[in-house]
Amino acid sequence: MELVGIVLPIAIIVGIVIFVVKRLEQKHKQGKLGKKKSRGAQILLDSLIPLGMLVGCAIGLILSMFFSISLLSTISFGSGIGLLLGYFAYEIYGNREENYS
Repeated sequence: MELVGIVLPIAIIVGIVIFVVKRLEQKHKQGKLGKKKSRGAQILLDSLIPLGMLVGCAIGLILSMFFSISLLSTISFGSGIGLLLGYFAYEIYGNREENYS
């Protein structure tokens, strides 16, 4: 049972990473990666996934201070969930049309 507690978080994070990498690889092959017209919007789009990971790490760090969960586990879960949320933000913002009104 202790082995499951060690391996399960790793398996979940690896599953998230493989999902995101394969989806981005598939979009790259199809030529459907997010493109924005303005330079600032493109920089924001390209930064969403790393920013999601940083925010996830910070949230994991804060949670480990208040709960009796291992620091390593919360940081790894936070960065994995941040990667997934950053990818979803990338998809949503990448598909949104730019309005110059």
